[in-house]
Amino acid sequence: MSEPLPPLPSRDPAGHKGTFGTVCVVGGHAAPPVTMLGSVVLSSLGALRAGAALCIVAAPAPLVPAILAANPSATGLPLPVDGEGRLVPHAVAEALDTHARKAGVLVVGPGLGTGHAESQVVVRILAQDDGRPVVVDADALNCLAATDGFQLDLRAPMVLTPHPGEYARLAAALRIDADPFDPVARPHAAERLAQRLGCVVVLKGHGTVVSDGTRTWTCARGSDALAVGGSGDVLAGVVAGLLAQHGRALGLYGCARLAVEAHAMAGDDWAAREGGTAGMLAAEIAAGIPAALGAMRTLVRP
Repeated sequence: MSEPLPPLPSRDPAGHKGTFGTVCVVGGHAAPPVTMLGSVVLSSLGALRAGAALCIVAAPAPLVPAILAANPSATGLPLPVDGEGRLVPHAVAEALDTHARKAGVLVVGPGLGTGHAESQVVVRILAQDDGRPVVVDADALNCLAATDGFQLDLRAPMVLTPHPGEYARLAAALRIDADPFDPVARPHAAERLAQRLGCVVVLKGHGTVVSDGTRTWTCARGSDALAVGGSGDVLAGVVAGLLAQHGRALGLYGCARLAVEAHAMAGDDWAAREGGTAGMLAAEIAAGIPAALGAMRTLVRP
């Protein structure tokens, strides 16, 4: 039996932008043959809809105007690229150190790509020991799985958000024998990865599992309405948005569970309104997060 969710703290009615925290989303890919920018837009929407006051989108410089056109509520941080649009790792590190210091939480990975430069950026972010939590999603997970000995360089407090395929690649790299697909085995799989890396794992899928290696919780909500491209990007942003506001009070494990529950509630609410589970867009999940969190502040669910 999963332990009950923690109460979601109320917001300070006299709060301001400094009260509710800043999230920085690092992602996007500008190099040929594929351009990816929607993922960082969706993560930024998730963070803001979860209540973070500010969101910085750190993306390859050529993509920033389109990203801000899609989400003008975010702030853009152009990341340096070479003549082919590929990130320049040392210049990216300098840009993040200089211009993303005020972000209390980072998300890395949405739409990032999986080349050598991207892997260098991911490992460098996760090697920082400044205490800022990092939500590790999507291509950042694949970058880690492709990097020999990556676990030796991890210093940041982390929430990993793999879907079963991403989990399988990480497990293979770490020689973890666990099944992320079998509903019975999924809690154990999440626990094993959390224990190995000293982090919180959000193993996505039907019955999303959250584990810190000692405590494990399975979400009883959700449906196939959430099975749409970008759904996980929104969830990563929601996790980060709650960490920015409530990380000190609730910790990584508490914020991750509340984010998963709110994400699932948003999907359920959409399906109830629309009379079916097909056709929801990821941006609509983000739009449903405020109402879900509002309900959770008055009703704690197991």
